[in-house]
Amino acid sequence: MKIALITENSQAAKNTIIHEALTDVAEPLGHEVFNYGMYSAEDAASLTYVMNGLLTGILLNSGAADFVVTGCGTGMGSMLACNAMPGVFCGLVIDPTDAFLFGQINDGNAISMPYAKGFGWAAELNLRDVYGKLFDGERGLGYPRERAEIMRTNRGILKDLKAASCHDMLTVLKTVDQDLLKAAIAGERFAEYFYANASDQEMAAYLKGITG
Repeated sequence: MKIALITENSQAAKNTIIHEALTDVAEPLGHEVFNYGMYSAEDAASLTYVMNGLLTGILLNSGAADFVVTGCGTGMGSMLACNAMPGVFCGLVIDPTDAFLFGQINDGNAISMPYAKGFGWAAELNLRDVYGKLFDGERGLGYPRERAEIMRTNRGILKDLKAASCHDMLTVLKTVDQDLLKAAIAGERFAEYFYANASDQEMAAYLKGITG
């Protein structure tokens, strides 16, 4: 699985801590991690939590990523922005129990975490435990197990509801504020990672077109 990490500007200084915890857990399990930044508070390209959501929509809908790990100070803003995107099902995850239940019940494709609120001593241990619960083993099995079928049904209903209520991602790209879009994909490694992994060539061509 291709996992993308996106860090918002107010928490950019913690990118290294988050990235190390994620790679230490995910890569031995056979997953690939792509760090889309921000890498530090001094980065030339700055990501707001709104841009986190837009970038998440781009990565998941294009096939450049299978799962996105993002967040902000409380995790709320990035979660809301992610869930505004078509095809994105993002959960607010604070601890390993949240991670386990989100993976088993909701089986979404993105999580948003708080990297300021409650992020204190031994925070990196919580991150590792969260990623372990999320990426080790099969997701979507249901909890409790006897309710697995109804949970699977409800996920399908939610997916259909989202498809009916949202534009497709290419339409979003064409109609969203273009300066906001350019800023969301201005990270120093975006082009390197995205164009090598995206399977939606229409989306890739559009983004190449607006960035020259």
